[in-house]
Amino acid sequence: MSGERADIGEPRSARDRARNAPGGSDGRHTPVLAAELLDALTPARGGARLGSVAIDCTFGDGGHARLVAERLGTTGTLIAIDRDPHAETRVRELESEVACAVRFIRSGYAEALELLAEEGIEADAAYFDLGMSSAQLDARQRGFSYSYDAPLDMRMDPSLPLSARDIVAEWDERRLAHALREYGEERHASAIAREIVRRRARAPIATTHELVDAIAAAIPAPARFAGGHPAKRSFQALRIAVNDELAQLDRALPLAWGLLRRDGVLAAISFHSLEDRRVKRFLADRARGCVCPPDLPVCACGKEPEAELVSRRALMPSAAEVERNPRAASARLRAAQKLVPAGGGAQ
Repeated sequence: MSGERADIGEPRSARDRARNAPGGSDGRHTPVLAAELLDALTPARGGARLGSVAIDCTFGDGGHARLVAERLGTTGTLIAIDRDPHAETRVRELESEVACAVRFIRSGYAEALELLAEEGIEADAAYFDLGMSSAQLDARQRGFSYSYDAPLDMRMDPSLPLSARDIVAEWDERRLAHALREYGEERHASAIAREIVRRRARAPIATTHELVDAIAAAIPAPARFAGGHPAKRSFQALRIAVNDELAQLDRALPLAWGLLRRDGVLAAISFHSLEDRRVKRFLADRARGCVCPPDLPVCACGKEPEAELVSRRALMPSAAEVERNPRAASARLRAAQKLVPAGGGAQ
């Protein structure tokens, strides 16, 4: 589904921009897997087009939203969701530059999708670009990156009560180790948690570099120079814990699916296995038909697939895209088209 097609109704400029612009149109950030996402949202099956309503569940820098908005045209509506207050400025910029209507909901995407369900919204496409936006990563004061010395924060919504500094200061060793292991898949979680607790007993760990120093001290020397930065997995784990990202995703996937009309598409770009496994399992469950035992000669369950997978395997960025944008290397895109509404949902 990732090949370029000329029959899907997309303006040539948008398709070319998604594939070829190394820095994005007008110098803007180029979103990851942009062309592949656009193709996935307009699958060839049945001649489906993008339609009139699209939901961008993770607006971020607005790169994907801009390209989707160009497909919606003058009669379409883009609903943009983000809990980061800085996203609203970018939404307003986009609103002044595209022909479609734009609505912004500042909220976690699970809560926003619940609101849209209560309103009876029906969509032709819903998509997620999970993890951090480049703007968040590059904003040193937000404390997301181990590359800059900054206050230890990591809140996507600055009004959230819990920050990474709170977790590092208050969680006991066992709870810290569990979070690092479960959310960061960190092999040295116990040692890192032990070192954090030891150091904070002497002085608070208040900055990103103070935390990096504690992590590096806890990891065996050979492991520090293998598999990327030694703090990468721990920072991922803390960010997920602070923002409750996995619970948000588990709630949001069925909500987004429920908002789709027949032939609508749900897509998600993920950057680590914890997210990707959830998306893969959710879409595979909806694409599965009969669940009767294989030795039963006739289907007795009557279960029919709700979805058709856009691709049997996750779509990944090309070597050329990774060369232009190394942050794209771990990206995976999965998508499915809705065949029938489960339980008589939106048509």
